[in-house]
Amino acid sequence: MFKEIKNKLKAETIVAGDEGYDEARTIYNGMIDKRPGVIVACKSAEEVADAVRVAREHRIEVSIRSGGHNGAGLALVDDGLVIDLSGMKGIRIDPRKREAIIEPGNTLADVDAATHKHGLALPSGIIGTTGIGGITLGGGLGYLSRKGGLTIDNLLECEVVLASGEVVTANKDEHADLFWALRGGGGNFGVVTRFTFKLIPVSTVYAGPMFWPLGKAAEAMEFYDEVTREAPNDLYGFFAFLIVPPGDPFPEHLHNEKVCGVVWCYTGDLAEAESVFAPIRKFGPPILDFVGEMPMPAINSMFDALYPPGMQWYWRAHYIREFTQDFIRTNIEFGKTIPTVHSTTHLYPIDGKVHEVANTETAWSNRDARWAQVIVGVDPDPARAGVVTEWCKSYHEALKPFAMNGGAYVNFMMEEGDDRIRNSYGPNYQRLQEIKAKYDPDNFFHVNQNIKPGKPVASG
Repeated sequence: MFKEIKNKLKAETIVAGDEGYDEARTIYNGMIDKRPGVIVACKSAEEVADAVRVAREHRIEVSIRSGGHNGAGLALVDDGLVIDLSGMKGIRIDPRKREAIIEPGNTLADVDAATHKHGLALPSGIIGTTGIGGITLGGGLGYLSRKGGLTIDNLLECEVVLASGEVVTANKDEHADLFWALRGGGGNFGVVTRFTFKLIPVSTVYAGPMFWPLGKAAEAMEFYDEVTREAPNDLYGFFAFLIVPPGDPFPEHLHNEKVCGVVWCYTGDLAEAESVFAPIRKFGPPILDFVGEMPMPAINSMFDALYPPGMQWYWRAHYIREFTQDFIRTNIEFGKTIPTVHSTTHLYPIDGKVHEVANTETAWSNRDARWAQVIVGVDPDPARAGVVTEWCKSYHEALKPFAMNGGAYVNFMMEEGDDRIRNSYGPNYQRLQEIKAKYDPDNFFHVNQNIKPGKPVASG
């Protein structure tokens, strides 16, 4: 059947047995081993629409691949059709308007390279290998969130291929309900083949990691909480428990040590950076301080070499509202038992500009949280997959008493069931179901953190 389908498609395709099939079905998470029936390498909205129509005709499941970074492996589908957008690499920057038109095959490193030439940046992410499509549709947390908001808060327009195969434009004036849903609702509503973003002026930052010994972790978390609660939006930092990697540039005496720390990113006046960090450096003092001036793309790609594609990954996440003493103790307990040098937990701030948008203004409905916490069990060795997975699951379970709403940031979720998805969208879930019913009543796009269609809404 898939060879028949291949002959019907306009785009370049790969099926099992073709040269390059195994490479084409490989994504970032090495735990994922799915065998699609056909992979369609689309280069335009027209080719995407054609793939959608052919898949509907043959009643086969469809997944959408952009950067392939999704931890749950939802970029691929067994025995189905993958609409692969990774070859759609166009980027156009308008430095005068501070806007960018970006196709979905670009990674954050691609976006950084294009915007940085003009002294501009898009608030989005912390890993350069992340695809722009998935991170945007899920929300978009990163180093510039406090200064510039979520990625979706900087989204102006989308070109979208619907489940019908129709190509539409969604913005605040056209298909405004669809545009609302795309800002946080994931890949449920169509295939976005072009994003238009506003950019913010950021070029050189004062940034990098700062570590403290694990024995200082309780004080460090309290200190971090206090600093970030009062800090201006130009000062960002995410908190982490980690194992110091055994190699350059880390000093040998810290190799393989379990530590806690903050990765900072200051976007204010560089002439004031030293004075901003003077009280931070007094705490501890830190056992490692790599904070200094660097171009924005350097901090955004700082962890790329440490986390190359193909490792074993297992993710779990929560939204957190406050650091209680019990919450701190639980994190320290699991920080002491991190199983591998690549495993970690991060607490990403949800504040600053993110709090200036109401929960109902976009599909992303957790702006009253203070942190999105992600726990990742990671190792290059498939034999260690069970070890990192169990540590991650146990850690996640132990944090449930401190979680906000039973949901999580959808970009950090595995396949965890309908209740987790419903809780992740909270009061916005019903409206998302209604919009899903309008644009995808048959749930054609369901290989995702799926929002099932609800009662249809009237057109208009």
